[in-house]
Amino acid sequence: MKEHDRDDPELESVLSGVGPRLRRLRKDRGVTLAALSAATGISVSTLSRLESGGRRPSLELMLPIARAHEVPLDDLVGAAPVGDPRVRAKPIVQHGRTMLPLTARPGGLQAYKLIQEPGSGGPPEQRTHEGYEWLFVLSGKLRLLLAEHDLVLEPGEAAEFDTRLPHWFGPAEDETVEFLSLFGPQGERMHVRAKPKRA
Repeated sequence: MKEHDRDDPELESVLSGVGPRLRRLRKDRGVTLAALSAATGISVSTLSRLESGGRRPSLELMLPIARAHEVPLDDLVGAAPVGDPRVRAKPIVQHGRTMLPLTARPGGLQAYKLIQEPGSGGPPEQRTHEGYEWLFVLSGKLRLLLAEHDLVLEPGEAAEFDTRLPHWFGPAEDETVEFLSLFGPQGERMHVRAKPKRA
């Protein structure tokens, strides 16, 4: 960084807030430094120094991190609004799925509204990660693949499960599905409430 940049108090304030923001985002999502390193190609030591303030943030480092977390770059750099209790949801759109964050506080449960178009996201591919998830269907039908289960959730139905089990969810039919997702860091026993997929 150039010397005259260090004399800019506003720039220094923004840059000094990046590290804590990166750490908070990573921990809120239950992601380890090793997992983030694998997703971004950035070494664990560099990521650790970024979070602690020992490494200055750069575009080359921030872009892969933003992509890995699926958030806009300004979420990592810009300061969050202070004193306004309203949740200012910034839609995250990727592969035909729109995610609207409904919570803004760090830690604990994170809530999202999701809107997914039919035929989006490619073929079903079950994934696993740390955490616990609740799904509630608002409209349309949601297909949930959970380990060996193949389920269809209709409006008003819910499912809850340990995300360490292989899972995938998306539109069950050729129509858009809207649903709520609550994600928490704790791993608890799985409970599912849904109707089996019709043959």
